[in-house]
Formats: sequence, C-alpha cells, structure tokens
Amino acid sequence: MPWPRDRTVDAGAVVVAAMLGAIVLRFTVDDVATSMTTGQITTDAVLGAVCCTSLWWRRRWPVGVAVACVLLGAFSTSSTVAGLLALSSLAVHRPVRPAALVAGLFLPSAVVCSIWLGRSNTWSVLLPTLATAAAAIAWGMFVRARRELLASLRERARRAEADQALRAERARLDERTRIAREMHDVLAHRISLVALHAGALEVARDLPPDQVRESAALLRSTAHQALEELRDVIGVLREEPGEGSASTVPQPTLADIPRLVEETRRSGAKVDLEMEVDEPAAAPGPLGRDAYRIVQEALTNVSKHAQGTLAHVRVAGAPNHGLHVSVRNPPVVGADARIAPPGSGSGLAGLQERVTLANGVLVHGPDASGDFVVEADLPW
Repeated sequence: MPWPRDRTVDAGAVVVAAMLGAIVLRFTVDDVATSMTTGQITTDAVLGAVCCTSLWWRRRWPVGVAVACVLLGAFSTSSTVAGLLALSSLAVHRPVRPAALVAGLFLPSAVVCSIWLGRSNTWSVLLPTLATAAAAIAWGMFVRARRELLASLRERARRAEADQALRAERARLDERTRIAREMHDVLAHRISLVALHAGALEVARDLPPDQVRESAALLRSTAHQALEELRDVIGVLREEPGEGSASTVPQPTLADIPRLVEETRRSGAKVDLEMEVDEPAAAPGPLGRDAYRIVQEALTNVSKHAQGTLAHVRVAGAPNHGLHVSVRNPPVVGADARIAPPGSGSGLAGLQERVTLANGVLVHGPDASGDFVVEADLPW
C-alpha cells in the first residue's frame, strides 16, 4: 500500500475514534446508573484523546499502542473505540497470539472501568467486552489473510509474466536458430555448386562451345533453384502471426537423395551411392528431410574442402529399425589451386541440432583410417 494512502487511513482512524469516543462518553455521562464527577469526565476525555492520537503510530508499534489503549481504557470510556481499532490493527500486523493476549487484558480493564464509574453490576460488562474484542481480532485476521492472499496473487502474476517473457524470448531464439539453420541448409549446397561450376569454367578455358553452354545452363539452373528456395525462406519470415501460407518449394524427402547425389555429380564431384531402403518415398516427411539435409551438408563440405576425392554415401534402414546415414570421403592429397568457397563453420553444428531435435545421434570427424565421416542414426 502506498505511503500517502497509509497516512490518510491513519488520520481517518484517529478522527473516527475521537468522534465515536465522544459519543460513548456522552452516553456514559447521561446514564443514570453512573454518576461521573467533573474530574472523571476530564480524565476520561484526556485519556481518550491520548488513545485516539496514538492510533497514528499503530503500524509502527502495534503491540505498544494496543496495550496502552487497553490500560488507559480502564479509566476512559471514550477510548473504547480506539482500543478496538488498535486491537484490530494488532491482529493485522502481528500473529494471532499477541493479539489474543492483548484481548485478554480487555476483561480486567472493563471490570476496573465499571468499578471506577460506580456501577453496581460490574460483571455484566464481561460478555459484551469479550464479544467486541473477538470481533476486532476476527476482522484484523480477515484483513491480514486478504492482504497475504493479494500479495501471493501479485507474486504469482509477476512470476507468470516473467516466465511468459522468458518463454517468448526462448521461442524467438529457437525460431531464429531454426530459420538460420534452414537458410544454411537450403542455400549452402546451391551456392557451393554455383562456385564449383564457375571455378571449372575459369580453369578449363579451352572447353568446346557445347560444354560451355551446358555448364552455363547448369549455373543458371542452380542459381534459379537457390533463388526459389531463398524466396521461400523469406516468405516464412514475412508471414503475419496466424496466417499460414503454403510453401512454394516442395520439401525434400528420402526419395530425393539420389537426385541430390546426381546434381553433385554433375558439378564434377565423384560420389558413390548405396540406397538400402525399401520404398523411400513412404518414409515420414521429417525423417526424410533430416536425412536429406545430412547428406546435402556432407556433400557440400566434400565439394568445398575435399575436391577430387571419392565420396561414399550410404543410406540404410527400415521402419522400427531406424535409419542410418553415412557420408565418407578420404583426405585430400596435395594442394588444390582453386579457392574453396568460404564457410561459416555452422553447418555441422546445425546438423547436430537437427539430429538432436529428432532424438537421433550424429558423429562426425576423421576415423581410424583417416577418412572424414559424417554418420547419423535417426529413429524410424
């Protein structure tokens, strides 16, 4: 609760206690059962004013203010309302045990006050005093419980907002990673083929016109496919939330791996393929796409870093047995005069993320024979 609001409530409590205390004193003076002297009336009013004023500090010293109001109430009927407010405030700001102990002081204080006023039946005030004290404590406990509940709800809401912001940030990061991985997988292979075709034309300057036209056609076709795939990825980035648009480029499947190997061969690379899968077109879409991307990335690395070597691609598997994908190539012998296309080094890291998301296992690096191997086992 803000400080200015607290001070306003405290001031209001002082005024209300003083007004109601004055009314109680007036009824007590007019009561025929009591015969208050001028000194008693003055003492009652002064002590009542002190108790009402002390309510201003009831938040800082709830126990002290409550005890003072109870003790002074033994000689002041005008402090009755202030004592009940102090007791209720004590139940709000402290556990129930101190409030119950202070409430117990109301009984002897009421008896002393009744004797001080000269009433004949002093014990008749015990039941009303006990009832009003219990009501004050109950109200204070209710306010305390409500405040704790509201504080708990606010804390839960704050945590929920923080968790939601964290989940949104994680989702944005995951989406950025996914888009970066897709762009690398889609474009790296095509751009590498373009660079290889262009490098071949640069080195072999005495090619016949027919071969030059064929190489130029391959360059144009490969560049066109790269642009189409890039346009498809950009289209995904520009989609508005809730608007789904069909991809203009078909997603690769397990049955497209032979076509991928053939495209790589047309660029001048040497690739052997072993496809030991019955009806690869029937494989699940995500599984076929992951296997295709693994072979694509591995062949791209062979084209960039191991030109002239013989790459061996093997894809084998069946439903309920898993899918094994392996791409192997020997190390390069001698220096290559042509400059390899630059790489970001994130291709294999992207494959690792892709295979991990598919609950598979990826291993890459030189084996005991010195060949560089990219192997993946995917669940099927």
